[in-house]
Amino acid sequence: MDKSAVLRYLNSMVNISPIKAQLILSKFNHFELKKGEMLLKEGQISRKSHLLVEGYIRSFVIDMAGNEVTTGIISTQHFANDFSSYFKNEPAKENFQAITDCTTYYISFDDMQFAFHNMPEFREFGRMMLAMNYEHLHERMLSMIKDSAEVRYLNLLKKEPEMFQIVPLKIIASYLNITDSSLSRIRREIHQKRSP
Repeated sequence: MDKSAVLRYLNSMVNISPIKAQLILSKFNHFELKKGEMLLKEGQISRKSHLLVEGYIRSFVIDMAGNEVTTGIISTQHFANDFSSYFKNEPAKENFQAITDCTTYYISFDDMQFAFHNMPEFREFGRMMLAMNYEHLHERMLSMIKDSAEVRYLNLLKKEPEMFQIVPLKIIASYLNITDSSLSRIRREIHQKRSP
């Protein structure tokens, strides 16, 4: 299978020689996921980390009232995985489900460990990836505290405009921690402001 998307992602993060790049690519395996299928369920132990190269995946939990609450919307060129489960060999605390048909390339934990221990370039890649994930989660936490629902919506729209054409608004509303009706109202009000 064509692993050029994986190679582009690696090259966007670190400078890596073609020989080392091919060795790393050999550790990634092609995987297809149909819309609605589960990539990982809460309570399972994650054995694979998936780089999403096509489609959208969401992570979610079930709250005390039995409602699904979207905790993440994963787009292309991002990893879909419960990293605590993956690295600590513990049960996953979230569910991961395909929003659309998806294509991923996954790397097993053992292969990830091999790459970490034998290739400094991959260690640097992993360090940068974890730092970026932390920054994203930290920004999201602060945004939930400091920003209005409208600001959160506009920031997501700016970063991921294509998402609003593909991902159901119900899932986006849950991710923004607002109701469906609130999201519809915000979108309507912004449209009215921008209309001549």
